[in-house]
Amino acid sequence: MTDRICVGTLAGSFGVHGEVRVKSFTAEPTALADYTPLTSEDGKREFTITLTRPISSGFSAKVSGVNSKEAADALKGTKLFANRDQLPDLPDDEFYHADLIGLDVFDTGGVLLGQVKAVLNHGAGDLLELEGTGSTSGVLMPFTQEVVPTVDLKSGRIVADPPEGLF
Repeated sequence: MTDRICVGTLAGSFGVHGEVRVKSFTAEPTALADYTPLTSEDGKREFTITLTRPISSGFSAKVSGVNSKEAADALKGTKLFANRDQLPDLPDDEFYHADLIGLDVFDTGGVLLGQVKAVLNHGAGDLLELEGTGSTSGVLMPFTQEVVPTVDLKSGRIVADPPEGLF
């Protein structure tokens, strides 16, 4: 498990006075501002975020040290990370995406299906992108209780019962 979790991303400028567009990845989108200061992926930059208003696909925000449209545009694509100890504890059946990435996935018979490469959500629920053993292309598997009955973070494994024909 990682000590930092990606909680959002900066999506470029909003207006001409240095505000930025922010996409929040937190369960309660406005909670993003509660975890400041946030850091860049490499940990070298620190950001204090103040959300100003909701906009389509996120929020407009003021970021410490950003006072121009050009400075805001330069941050486009910057991922925002919070320290794990700032984030709430999750119930037993919920997981931070960062904790799932890299876990081995086995079927109910103990056969290795692959490793979690990414966790995706395109609006219809979470999907695990698996990098299969002996396969050059990834497999997308629904991340539901029915398909993924067991996630064991301590042993670093997932037990899955994938739909017929997925593998």
